[in-house]
Amino acid sequence: MKKQQIDALWTHVHCLGVLADTGSYTAAASRLGVSKAAMSQRIGELEAAAGVPLVRRTTRSVRLTEAGQSLVESTRGAFEQIERSFAGVRDLADTPRGLLRVTVAVALGRQHIAPLIPGFLRAYPELRLELDLSERLSSLVQDGFDLAIRHVATVPETHVAWTLCETRSILVGSRDYLARRGCPAHPAELAGHDCLTYLRAEGTPSWGFEPEGGGARVSVGIRGGFSANNSEVLREAVLGGLGLALLPDFSARREIATGRLVPLLSGWRAVSAYGDRLCAIRPYSAHVPKAVQLFVAHLRDGLRGGFG
Repeated sequence: MKKQQIDALWTHVHCLGVLADTGSYTAAASRLGVSKAAMSQRIGELEAAAGVPLVRRTTRSVRLTEAGQSLVESTRGAFEQIERSFAGVRDLADTPRGLLRVTVAVALGRQHIAPLIPGFLRAYPELRLELDLSERLSSLVQDGFDLAIRHVATVPETHVAWTLCETRSILVGSRDYLARRGCPAHPAELAGHDCLTYLRAEGTPSWGFEPEGGGARVSVGIRGGFSANNSEVLREAVLGGLGLALLPDFSARREIATGRLVPLLSGWRAVSAYGDRLCAIRPYSAHVPKAVQLFVAHLRDGLRGGFG
C-alpha cells in the first residue's frame, strides 16, 4: 500500500479507537460529530485496507477482533499525545474556546450547578457547555464527558478529583409524621419507622450512623413503602408525611430553614449515604484542558461554604 493511501487512513484508525471506547457505532458517531453511516463506512474502508476483520458485529454489541484491538492498543499512545499537544496549543489562546461536556446528578444539577452556568458562560463566551443531568454513573471515557460532578467517598485510581465543597447527609421528617409516630432518639429506633430510601442496586437497605463525638458505628436495617433515585423526589415524599429519609444537605437545607422539615438524631452523623464531599472528577491525564480548570475554579467559588 502506498504511503499516500496509508496517510489517508489515520483518521479511520482514530475512529476505530473511539469505537473501542464507546462500544457502539451510534455513540462513536455522536462523539465524532459524523453520521452513523459515515462511521460504518470508515471502519469498512479500514478493514478493506488491512485485509482482516477489525470489528465483530452482533445484534446487540460491537467488539473488536484481536487484530482490531491490537491496532487500537498500538496507536492509542500516539493519538493521546496528539490530543494533549493540540489541547496545549489551544490553551495558548487568550480566550478559551471549544466544547465542555459535564455530567451531574439531577437534583444537584438543577438546584446548585445550573444556577452557576450563566455566569461562567458570560465570562467565557467562546466556550460551549453541555450539562447532562442523570443519576446514571457514566463512564467518562466511554460517554465522552470531560467532568462528572458527584458525591464521593473514594475516587478510582485512574481518575483525579477536585473537592468543590464538603457535604453531609441529614435525617429528616415532617412535623405531621413526627406528631403521629414520634421522634427517634437513637438510630436503632429507625427499625420501627417508615424509612424512605435512595434507590440502589443493593439488597436489604440499611443506614449507618456514628456519634458526632466519635465512637462505634451503628447500622440499622430499615424498611418503608417508597424509594426513588432522586433526592428531590424523596424530599417531596417526606414533606407529604410518608416517612423519614436521609437527604443530602443541599436538598434539605431550605425546608429545614423554613421549618417544613425537622432534622433528627442531632448527636449522630450519617455515614456512607451520599458521600462526604462534592467533587469534580475526570480520568487522569498529563494535561488538564484550560476550560476544565476554569470551570472547576468557577464551581469552587460558587459552592464555597458548602450547603450548611
